[in-house]
Amino acid sequence: MPSTPGPEVLSAPLVLEFPFTRSLGPVRGAFLTGLRERTVLGARTEGGRILVPPAEYDPVTAAELRELVEVGTTGTVTTWAWNPQPRRAGPLDRPFAWVLVRLDGADTALLHALDVPGPEHVRTGLRVRIRWAAERTGAITDIACFEPAPDTGPGVTPEAAGPVPHDGVFDDPVTGIVAPARLDYTYAPGRAQSRHLAALAGRRIVGERCPACRKVYVPPRGACPTCGVATGEQVEVGPRGTVTTFCIVNIKAKNLDIEVPYVYAHIALDGADLALHGRIGGIPYDRVRMGLRVEPVWTEGSRHPDHYRPTGEPDAAYDTYRELL
Repeated sequence: MPSTPGPEVLSAPLVLEFPFTRSLGPVRGAFLTGLRERTVLGARTEGGRILVPPAEYDPVTAAELRELVEVGTTGTVTTWAWNPQPRRAGPLDRPFAWVLVRLDGADTALLHALDVPGPEHVRTGLRVRIRWAAERTGAITDIACFEPAPDTGPGVTPEAAGPVPHDGVFDDPVTGIVAPARLDYTYAPGRAQSRHLAALAGRRIVGERCPACRKVYVPPRGACPTCGVATGEQVEVGPRGTVTTFCIVNIKAKNLDIEVPYVYAHIALDGADLALHGRIGGIPYDRVRMGLRVEPVWTEGSRHPDHYRPTGEPDAAYDTYRELL
C-alpha cells in the first residue's frame, strides 16, 4: 500500500529580544563605576581573599561583604578557550580567546576576551593587561578586552601590585544597568502545530483530539498531556469562544503599538478543552468579564487573530467553562 505523504513541517528563524533592567547595589555598583574610571575593585572576604568581580556575600560563610580594595589592571591567564567564530555584538569582531584572568592582587579570575592573532599565542600563565574602551559608561564592556602585557622587567613580580583599600566612593555612581538580551534560533513547531498554523493561514482554528480521554487541545502539541498518547484526529473549533480569566495590562511594552490599559484573556473556544490566550478589543477594558462571549478579528495578511471582540451574545454560564479556568 503506498504511503501517504506527511504534512509539511514548518520552520522559521525566531529572535527573542528584550532589554533587561536591574539595580546593582553598593558592591556591584562600585565595581562598574570603578571600571568607568579605569579602576578595578574587588571585595575582601572574612578570610582575606579578594574576589574579582566582587560579590555581595562571602561564598563560604555567606557573610555580607562591604570592604572594597583596588587590584591591578594586569594579570595572569588561568585557563582559556579559542573562539574562531565571533557572534553579533560580541566583544571583538574577529576570532579571539575567552580567558579567565586572575588580576594582580585578586584570588579569583575574571572572564573576558583576549585579543591575539591565533590560538598559538595563548597559554596558561600568559601575562595580560586590560585594554580600556575609548568611551566608558559603567559596564563590563568598559574593559574592551585583554591583550598580552609587555615584559615587566627583571625584579618585578605580579605580587608587587597588591590590593589597595578603596572606599568605593565615586562621583556620579552607577546604580543600575540596562542589558540587552537576545536569542537567535530556528524554531520548528513539529507536525501537529504545523497543521495548526497552516489552518490559521486560512482563518481556521484546528486542534487535535486525544483518542483516550477525547479532549480537544488547541493549539495541539501532538500528544495528550494527561494520557500521554499521540493525538492525530484534527478537529476544527471556534471561531467563537468564552473568556474564562483575564488580566488588565497597564505597562506599555516596547515596540508594541497598543495603548494601555488593555486586556489579555484566556479564551475557551467552542469545542476546545484547553483555553488559549488572546487580546480583547472592541470593548472598554473595565467591561471585560468572565463568561464574555468573543470572536476573532483578523487583519489583512495576518496568520493569526489580531484580537477578539464581543459577539453580542449573552454571557456564558459559569458551569460551561469552570473546568477550563
